Amino acid sequence: MEFKHQRLGYRSDIQGLRAIAIILVVGAHAAVPCFGGGFVGVDVFFVLSGFLITGLLVRELNSTGSIGFTDFYARRFRRLLPALLVMLVFTSLLAAVLLPPAEQPSQAKAATSAAMGFSNFYFVFSNLDYFGADAVGNLFLHTWSLGVEEQFYLFWPALLLLLGSGRWWKASLKGTSIVMLAIALISLLSCVLLTEVWPRYSFYLMPPRMWQFALGAITSLSVPHGGAASESLTRFGRSLPVSTVRFCGWVGLGLILAANLSFSSSTLYPDVAAVLPSAGAAIILGAGSLAPNTGVARVLSWRPFQAIGSISYSWYLWHWPVMVLGGVISTLADPLYRVALVTISFIFATVSYLLVERPIRRNVRLIERPRALVLKAIALMLIVAVSASVWLREVSNWMDQPQQRRYLSARFDWPVIGACDDYYKSADVRICEYGPKNAKYTAAMIGDSIGTQWFPAVAAIFEKPDWRLLVLTKSSCPMVDVPIFNDQIGRPFDVCDQWRGKALTRLAALKPDVVLLGSSSSYPFDQEQWREGTARVLAVLHKEASRIYLLRATPHLPFRGPACLSSRTWLPALAPLKECHASAFDQHDADVYRWLQEIAQQFDNVTTVDMNDIVCPNGECEAERKGEIVFRDQQHLTAKFVKSISGDLQKKLSATN
Repeated sequence: MEFKHQRLGYRSDIQGLRAIAIILVVGAHAAVPCFGGGFVGVDVFFVLSGFLITGLLVRELNSTGSIGFTDFYARRFRRLLPALLVMLVFTSLLAAVLLPPAEQPSQAKAATSAAMGFSNFYFVFSNLDYFGADAVGNLFLHTWSLGVEEQFYLFWPALLLLLGSGRWWKASLKGTSIVMLAIALISLLSCVLLTEVWPRYSFYLMPPRMWQFALGAITSLSVPHGGAASESLTRFGRSLPVSTVRFCGWVGLGLILAANLSFSSSTLYPDVAAVLPSAGAAIILGAGSLAPNTGVARVLSWRPFQAIGSISYSWYLWHWPVMVLGGVISTLADPLYRVALVTISFIFATVSYLLVERPIRRNVRLIERPRALVLKAIALMLIVAVSASVWLREVSNWMDQPQQRRYLSARFDWPVIGACDDYYKSADVRICEYGPKNAKYTAAMIGDSIGTQWFPAVAAIFEKPDWRLLVLTKSSCPMVDVPIFNDQIGRPFDVCDQWRGKALTRLAALKPDVVLLGSSSSYPFDQEQWREGTARVLAVLHKEASRIYLLRATPHLPFRGPACLSSRTWLPALAPLKECHASAFDQHDADVYRWLQEIAQQFDNVTTVDMNDIVCPNGECEAERKGEIVFRDQQHLTAKFVKSISGDLQKKLSATN
């Protein structure tokens, strides 16, 4: 098999591209303005891996006619494993001390899977979305991309060896590129299709991401590795001016930066949107190969980019756990605090690079004994994984402490209306009924989980012989007739739109005497959408219902109630730093409530109800008040607390009649 351009040397522009990728990722995770789409840095890393690994393997094939699998995996272990295992061990030890026991099981499971190289599978089958609250609190969430890379390493050398040595295939540069193109197209198609139905699968798993590695491979096979710029460059018989190559390089960087600026957690991803940063990375790599040290390649060779690129892997490993653990000690609301955490993670990364990553990668004894290195690496992976499993076992004992059991119970203290809500699974309307079916009067609750969290109080109010109570609810589905993108499932929440329309129609047909409806105020609607979308919902009900109460959303805290209280008890030294109370005021929430009040005034039987002065007296919200745990997470109230203030809710309702 004859491959041309097999010489592969140090590329300063590649080091700079690594720097751009890690800066984007860290910026996004640190909530830096204008970095909303910084997660595309991971896509850049995937394309880079495809480019570099393919180039290295092709060079080996060209030189020896084969691929030394032991040598290859020894290089990968030497490059990636030491820094990863050090991060896993150190972070796990800190987590066991700093995190409340109830939050440690998921961390221990993720650490186990990360040590073995399949944490991406853990996050898929744990139903954790990359942008969801539960996943964001996981210390090892970022290792999903390492799992994807490691699975790519298992598959790719064998594929190239098959193409390079199989007698049934007269392999050539062109033929191999065609295979890579076919892989890219099939993988991209599967990625797009999966994103529409199971976005977690397309985000976390390797096959739907393989097109990005293949794109890097195609770029590697299509351009020279090394060489100098000339006035014209020949490729496949065409003359390509250096000026054109330079321009393309800038276009590639523009595509990556455009993705960063235009994408957010509401972007359907990866889908076709991922083509933008991936193509940008491939173009930069191609331009740097054809016209080195000019244009964007020259900018990427800037010394600060070289320094950041050198520690990019270690920084990727450390930035996320530092951010998450920093949020345990204090809230991340203060930008200066986030800057401090980013700085700390950079220091950790530098130390890790200097003391762990670089020395082991360059260790001559390890280089000369690849087989022994592979065996030792696998043994270390198993030791760390087993240690994480032991940690998981111990956590169950810690959670059994009386005080911790109390906080864990509060965390799951939600209304018993789960049968009414099947979330994103279907648009079927399930009505939970309470009280006699032939009751003279009917009350109904409809809304998302914030609106229907009042069920324990409402049930106590309408627990009368003449009343029946109906509950219609769908989590994350606002009582606002506006389409919405659901971050947790990673796609437009069409099921919500369908369910809301059918639920309102069915409820109106029942002609209820009282309707209570409500939603969270955190949906990303503008003023017009809140006003007009709410008006359309009320228009369906107001002629059929005798009385409609529009419930104000409860405040959104910068911490999770039980977790905050638990951490103070678990580690009393944190108590002075960990404030489990916060102001109830939020400008956006106040604006939304004002808009709802203005809309309510347009209907003669609609009244707004604000319980926030009861939930957060004097404008201050507390996770626990007078021995009662108030919040079960950042916004939802515990069912026990809601029931305890049923009398206050009844007074509010009576006052509006």
